[in-house]
Formats: sequence, structure tokens, C-alpha cells
Amino acid sequence: MLNNIGLPGLLLIAVVVLVLFGRGKISSLMGEVGKGITAFKKGVKDGTEELENQVAEEAKDVTPAEEKDKA
Repeated sequence: MLNNIGLPGLLLIAVVVLVLFGRGKISSLMGEVGKGITAFKKGVKDGTEELENQVAEEAKDVTPAEEKDKA
């Protein structure tokens, strides 16, 4: 259904949204979307670094499990 819209339909939708909400509201909304994308990217980066650090910590400990229990 949505694959039949085409460029003229998208332009019409954009014009209707611009008329309904105004340029100021749309620009502030896009600013919020940009902040959300930035926060998402930062969260993904932090999560990846956390996993890498966890794997690095596990790789450092090469003591066999039997010897860990003795200590």
C-alpha cells in the first residue's frame, strides 16, 4: 500500500504537514529527533564499549576453575 505513494504523494504530504504545523514547530521537532538519534548512537557506543571491557576482563583471568576454588 505505501509503496505506491511515489514522489508527488510524498511532496503533497510534506506540504500538508508544513501547513498544519508551521515551520517553527517542524524545525523544533526535527531538533528533538536529532537529539534522540545522537543519544541513541551514544548509548549503542557505550554498550559496545561495556561489552568489550567485559570480554577483556574475562580474557585476562586465565586461572583454571579448579584452582579458583582452592583459593
